[in-house]
Amino acid sequence: MKNTASFLSLFIVISLTGSLYAQKMTSSKIDALLERVLESTPSVGIAVAVVKDGKQIHSKGYGFKSINGKEKVDQHTLFAIASNSKAFTAAALAILVDEGKLKWDDKVVTHIPEFTMYNEYVTANFTIVDLLTHRSGLGLGAGDLMIFPDGADFTVADVLKSFQYQKPVSAFRTKYDYDNLLYIVAGEVVARISGQSWVDFIQTRILDPLEMKNAVPTASKLSPNANLALPHDSEGSKIKQLTTYDSELLAAAGGIFASVNDLSKWMLMQLNNGKYGANLSNELFSLKQQDQMWYPHTNLRFSTKPNPRTKQHFAAYGLGWVINDKQGKIVVSHTGGLPGMLSKTVLVPELNLGIVVLTNSLPGGNAFTSIPEMILDSYLEIEEHDWIKELAERAKSKGNESDSVLTSVWNTVAENQSVKVDFSNYVGTYIDNWFGEVEISEKNGKLWFTSKRSPKLNGQMLYYKATTFAVKWDYKDMEADAFAIFSLDEEGKATGIKMKGISPNMDFSFDFHDLDLKRIPD
Repeated sequence: MKNTASFLSLFIVISLTGSLYAQKMTSSKIDALLERVLESTPSVGIAVAVVKDGKQIHSKGYGFKSINGKEKVDQHTLFAIASNSKAFTAAALAILVDEGKLKWDDKVVTHIPEFTMYNEYVTANFTIVDLLTHRSGLGLGAGDLMIFPDGADFTVADVLKSFQYQKPVSAFRTKYDYDNLLYIVAGEVVARISGQSWVDFIQTRILDPLEMKNAVPTASKLSPNANLALPHDSEGSKIKQLTTYDSELLAAAGGIFASVNDLSKWMLMQLNNGKYGANLSNELFSLKQQDQMWYPHTNLRFSTKPNPRTKQHFAAYGLGWVINDKQGKIVVSHTGGLPGMLSKTVLVPELNLGIVVLTNSLPGGNAFTSIPEMILDSYLEIEEHDWIKELAERAKSKGNESDSVLTSVWNTVAENQSVKVDFSNYVGTYIDNWFGEVEISEKNGKLWFTSKRSPKLNGQMLYYKATTFAVKWDYKDMEADAFAIFSLDEEGKATGIKMKGISPNMDFSFDFHDLDLKRIPD
């Protein structure tokens, strides 16, 4: 009887413990999850795919391609995958390494002699791996105003020259700060070594072999009748449709458009260590190169006392991938974000599991994160957690913080519009070494900011305080209004401008704080 009682007690404990964990997500359970997301989270369209043990077990679209239409998202609908493209650039370089045309520790200047960093030592020692690992010493999103917003006329040549004018925020190879422009340089390495543009290389050497039939490397390759999800954001309580981000310069850092059906093939190849096709008879890149791409090159965080729920000890950046541990398993992932487009790819090699979620929805609900986290938790048998609720509440809190700051600033601006300001002290042409010229002009009694190279950065300057103006951009796809702080000479004439974003939650790619605009003498 004693043994029986012990067995029953153990059975009850196991049963109760099991109830704390999410059950593995079947296709029907993913449908139910998405139904809840669409009902409770600000969303327009979402697509989800899951691959497991060498097979696609779920691939489906939900919601709509546009808030202004009735066309539904399906498994073939194209979304901008943004920075998920970085893993494709890493894969392109891996192919060239396998072919003996490149080594990971090659110096960048060997292949691009005009590449120039902020000092001679860093320039001379910067390697291909350094291009991909966000440890350059430059700050978060340094130089991203060359690509955000889209529509600017900057070129690869401009990018290659820009780093010498950027100020480092840490010592070389000592700290993680996410970077887009160095991936553009990586794309140029691909072009110079292969003799093909990055766009053509990605198309012919990766997308075509994997039969990612709908995917394209950049927006310019989209057909007029493409099955395309359009981006969205909010305007007050309303959802507004945006225009599709289009920048050829961004391509190697975030240019690809793909469907979840396409990305299922990409994930299966990754989980098969670079092999694909019938009986896995073809190889895109070798296991040796995949190990390099999934190696933790740059530390993000580490703790000997892991998160009690997920048992996570570390997170690091590889080559185009984030690597961390969760419940004793290595998880390889990346996110992507462009105006009105958010996505996430997750791979668990030990479970032979891949998850991708693409959205054309609002950032406020974080569906691109909550959905893969809940599916992942179910496979890792982690205690069930309501990611949908938590991330929505977190986003709401950040939104409230941002709204509070913006309201305060614009209230101050409104109160100070009666202050008489001599605009002639500020009018003139200013130049930043990497961003180019900015014109401050007076139009119909209003002060105006116009970037000569990034035409969407054009807007009225409204007096705020002291020598500071608040710039209200005509560009509205993302919250990017900024302060312009003038420095004056002894006569009260402006000699330069420093800038910073107004919203505390403004996207890091609007790196106004990196500008050092100096007035060009009349």
